[in-house]
Amino acid sequence: MNIYQQVEAEIQAASHIVITAHKSADGDSIGSSLGLLYFIEKLGKKAVICHPDKAPDFLYWLDTSSIVLMEENPAEVTTQMKKADLIFCLDYNATHRVGPDMQVLLEEATGKKIMIDHHLDPEDFPTLTISETTASSTAQLIVNLIEESGHLALLDDKIGTPLYLGILTDTGSFKFNSVKPRTHEVLAKILAGGVEHHLIHEKLNDTNTESRLRLQGYAMSEKLEVLYDHHVAIISLSKEELAKYNYKKGDTDSLANLLLSIKGMKAAIVFTERDGIMKISFRSKGAENPVNVLAAEHFDGGGHANAAGGMSDLTVGETLGKLKELIPQYFQKEE
Repeated sequence: MNIYQQVEAEIQAASHIVITAHKSADGDSIGSSLGLLYFIEKLGKKAVICHPDKAPDFLYWLDTSSIVLMEENPAEVTTQMKKADLIFCLDYNATHRVGPDMQVLLEEATGKKIMIDHHLDPEDFPTLTISETTASSTAQLIVNLIEESGHLALLDDKIGTPLYLGILTDTGSFKFNSVKPRTHEVLAKILAGGVEHHLIHEKLNDTNTESRLRLQGYAMSEKLEVLYDHHVAIISLSKEELAKYNYKKGDTDSLANLLLSIKGMKAAIVFTERDGIMKISFRSKGAENPVNVLAAEHFDGGGHANAAGGMSDLTVGETLGKLKELIPQYFQKEE
């Protein structure tokens, strides 16, 4: 029995299944959660998705009505976590990634825990762990689960659409180096299930609001700093600047990748002042320019080599100054 068959056996044996994912939901955490939910339902079982907080607005063309949010309904999430005899931990490798409130519930929960994730250095809290750091996304691993447990015939457009979304968003529309031959094999299996991929691209990308575009335009024209000696681009945005353009979660998500499109850039850093802290997004190109080490060593963060996150409790100006001091240590000046 392979590990995916073990996971299916746990699903079949469970009476109350809860699916969790990390705080600050993204396309992969939403997509893998919904894809797994629909697969479990196809197996004749029931499950509940409990997430820490809302996803960005541009993901809400998916049917997210089945997702219970800790930030909106803590009593219901608490009840579900306490009742659960099987808890899926999707797209995160450590209990703190679900946020402090859900972390307590997760660590106190008596149900079995199954981690399915692709980030480095997983903690050993789960009962079963599927950790494949070479996988493009957690959504790809859910397809592995469906196939390797012997149920590929169940992969239809309902299951496949959120899984395609998860792979699409976590690979930067298939341009990151995490995309391998296996990624395309998985995509082919999803498309064979009837998924209309062009509609997913339209629904994901053609959702800009005027305020979002104005914020991005302001950020690029007024806040962009390019450190040409080290080939790093930075944007910083204060809470006042975000408020001026009616910021909503997800409005700045594409900025780092946009900065990387500047000719010659090795890395891009975008940080925004939210909830009293600076939330930092790091992106880079190539194995020789990892950003997860910088995030982990100085900004209480981490992630993939070319896509990481972090935070700072300094002011906007202080955080920017700290970054500028550190960048020469991580990105060598080219003569």
